[in-house]
Amino acid sequence: MEDQAEKLREIMKRKKDTSSKSSSVKSSIKSADKARIITVTSGKGGVGKTNLSVNMALAFARLGKKVVVMDADLGLANVNVMLNMIPKYNLYHVIKKQKTIREILVETEYGISIVAGASGFSQIANMGEDDRKDFIAELDTLSNADIVIIDTSAGVSSNVLDFIAAADDAVIITTPEPTAITDAYGIIKIIATEYDSLNMGLKLVVNRAKGAAQAKNVADRMINIAGQFLNLKVDYLGFIYDDTAVQHAVLRQKPFLVVDPKCKASICVQHIVDRMDRNKPSESVGFGAMFKRLFGSSANNEVNAI
Repeated sequence: MEDQAEKLREIMKRKKDTSSKSSSVKSSIKSADKARIITVTSGKGGVGKTNLSVNMALAFARLGKKVVVMDADLGLANVNVMLNMIPKYNLYHVIKKQKTIREILVETEYGISIVAGASGFSQIANMGEDDRKDFIAELDTLSNADIVIIDTSAGVSSNVLDFIAAADDAVIITTPEPTAITDAYGIIKIIATEYDSLNMGLKLVVNRAKGAAQAKNVADRMINIAGQFLNLKVDYLGFIYDDTAVQHAVLRQKPFLVVDPKCKASICVQHIVDRMDRNKPSESVGFGAMFKRLFGSSANNEVNAI
């Protein structure tokens, strides 16, 4: 009888420990859902995507948010260049299990953090299931942030589309130039073709505009065409003036919000971020849903099993 009682106590102890661990993991996943994920993308390069990502991050930080910028540009990782930083480690080292996310996360002097060298994302597709789970667990540590801004590659690669589909807010940036408008519409058209959701939180920013009227004209044309021919809702988030202060800041490798916080471009970005902060998603997609979208069924099963 004593042996049976001892075994029963041991079983109950194991169940309690398992329950405690499960509760802890669920709490971790729940906290991950609190991070608001904002993807910034464009149909073509050179329209100001990285500049917008970095300066939006600063504007959110000035609202008291904890912000991380992830450089997910597969070809030209420019976030660190814009901030005049040379990170020693990047996502490649995390994928190879040489470093953790916390070890490569770099604090900047501007009150934001960056994850550099996202060229490593191209190797994720070739990961085994165990390696993918480990990588997901590492990314989950970013959930402590209030805002995660993902600066994607330009264009319509599958990685870019997945980031857009996974985000709470997908910000598409264009300029008034005809080629930029055509390419931005192209990425919107592919999104409408590839994904079923008609309300994905797509938002449009017109950069390098001569004024509000020109920007609104560009935005109205794109939004009307997307609604009429693609049945896809796109919201106009705002515009950024064609401001010489931006180029001066780029040459100094500093955010224009820091170099000249009162210039027209800085004020525009502050307005855009204020508008986004007032219109928070009712429930953030969070990293859990992002993992499912980005890393396929194995991640999906892992999250659902918790």
